[in-house]
Amino acid sequence: MIKTCEELNQARVQAQLEIQSYACRILVCSGTGCIATGSHKIHERFEDLVKETPGIELVFSPCGGHDGETVVGVKKTGCQGFCELGPLVRIQKGDKVIQYVKVQPEDCAEIVEKSVLGDEVIERLLYKKGEKVYVQPDEIPFIAKQTRIVLENCGKFDAESLDEYLASGGFDALKKAMFAMTRDEVIDEVDRSGLRGRGGGGFPTGRKWKQVARQKETVRYVVCNGDEGDPGAFMDGSVMEGDPFKLIEGMMIAAYAVRAENGYIYVRAEYPMSVARLRNAIAQLEERGLLGDILGSDFSFHMHINRGAGAFVCGEGSALTASIEGSRGMPRTKPPRTVEKGLWEKPTVLNNVETYANVPKIILQGADWFKSIGTPGSPGCKTFSLTGAIENTGLIEVPMGSTLRQIIFDVGGGLKDGAEFKAVQIGGPSGGCLTEEHLDVPLDFDSVKKYNAIIGSGGMVVMGQDTCMVEVARFFMSFTQRESCGKCTPCREGTKRMLEILERIVNGQGKLEDIDTLEELAKMIQSMALCGLGKSAPLPVLSTLATFRDEYVEHIVDKRCRAKQCTALRRYVINPAFCKGCSKCARNCPVNAISGVVKKPYTIDSNKCIKCGACKENCAFDAIYIEA
Repeated sequence: MIKTCEELNQARVQAQLEIQSYACRILVCSGTGCIATGSHKIHERFEDLVKETPGIELVFSPCGGHDGETVVGVKKTGCQGFCELGPLVRIQKGDKVIQYVKVQPEDCAEIVEKSVLGDEVIERLLYKKGEKVYVQPDEIPFIAKQTRIVLENCGKFDAESLDEYLASGGFDALKKAMFAMTRDEVIDEVDRSGLRGRGGGGFPTGRKWKQVARQKETVRYVVCNGDEGDPGAFMDGSVMEGDPFKLIEGMMIAAYAVRAENGYIYVRAEYPMSVARLRNAIAQLEERGLLGDILGSDFSFHMHINRGAGAFVCGEGSALTASIEGSRGMPRTKPPRTVEKGLWEKPTVLNNVETYANVPKIILQGADWFKSIGTPGSPGCKTFSLTGAIENTGLIEVPMGSTLRQIIFDVGGGLKDGAEFKAVQIGGPSGGCLTEEHLDVPLDFDSVKKYNAIIGSGGMVVMGQDTCMVEVARFFMSFTQRESCGKCTPCREGTKRMLEILERIVNGQGKLEDIDTLEELAKMIQSMALCGLGKSAPLPVLSTLATFRDEYVEHIVDKRCRAKQCTALRRYVINPAFCKGCSKCARNCPVNAISGVVKKPYTIDSNKCIKCGACKENCAFDAIYIEA
């Protein structure tokens, strides 16, 4: 049990000694991305090999005598970030770390023999860029060009171990807040740091805490939004999986500052590992005395986990608290706001995972340190999930104010196969598309609003020239329309009408006046929708209309999709120079749209063709192509 500050210090020293006692630590990435590619099998294989190999011993707490045997730990870490190259494994011997990529179960024995028992590096398992080979993870450009605050510990230690979190300095910030600062000083430090909510709205965190602290109600709550429903976004999930204690410490500091005794973490149902690791973390903290009555003070705090049912709208604050209460997740009109009447109509601090995870470092290193990173209006760093047509997909953290060029080409390594950049969807389904002309625009909460986009929670989908921007708008509008809670007419009916128009356009049935109608509907929804999610729903359409209006016109007037993605607008053509007249295409056409004479070029009747692509798939001579 840890009941005093002295006992906390002793636990930290003991944990640090234990880590130093390992001769080698095998750190297997156990984030969702790597588990999907088989990292759980890698972890099991390493454990079996270490148990079976003479001269080494698999232990979890290595302090004490082990008869001279080499002490090895096999650990499950959080997301190491480089999702494109999983399963990822790090071999740690003191300060020396080897980063292996795309590890398979059959590689494990060689790693144990050469890198655990010996000092060899297996070159074929290292990350390579051109002719250069990288051994240490921090040397890899994808990692070296990041600035990690929230993700600082992810991939470096056992995500399920309280002792390892303590060894890294965990709960020093809580101790400082409770015993070296007053509650008002804690709030002032967070406020002075300029930390803004990382869930999408960008509201100043300290101001929110101040509003809760000055309420007359004595019962207050601290709530964490871990819903993260944006397609392609996995930042909060990776923090909950990879460093759950940091999130909890941030919530505990907030609870101490506003005098809250209960905290709730609302996690989306699709994050079972996040739920499991948070439950494990809470159980360890309760067992060790760091939850409940804390460090012998009058501060008492308890934590609870609520699983969402998968509704995107529950990322909105009032819908989220309604869901925790057992009601249908639907937003309500404001005021009153959550800081006044939130969970069970009590004053509530509601921030997202990344926001809370920034708090411990701010308390430890001060507001001035935090403000030295990022931009004056948006200090600190931001996590992003890089997905789409990019070379290095994965989880990153960069200073606010970084440009798209730095993120996509320096950190992300550019587009796959040297493809030409077209656009990036930022801010999820409620965000907008930025293009080549925006590559050098600093990304912060305020600057992107000028271009009908938002930072959002940090989802970033990179697209090449083979992407149809009208289809992109239709896809995201389809998502937001399905996820509309239906409470307000502008969102419920407006998004439905917009989706119907977009579907007509991609099906070649659009009219020029549809463009004006789309803009009118979008502006109506923006001004009249009940919640922030509804107000931002039209952004993908507005941003693509602003920068790719010519593609809309082509779909409507020319019945043409330059990216060749819209099925209804494809025109299959047989190149007579390549056609051998084998008749295979005609024999596989389900509607008999292809005719000709054997050993002579065949032709396709566009009026009969249903654009199924069976002819192209069955042509052995690449004679059939889609005409742009």
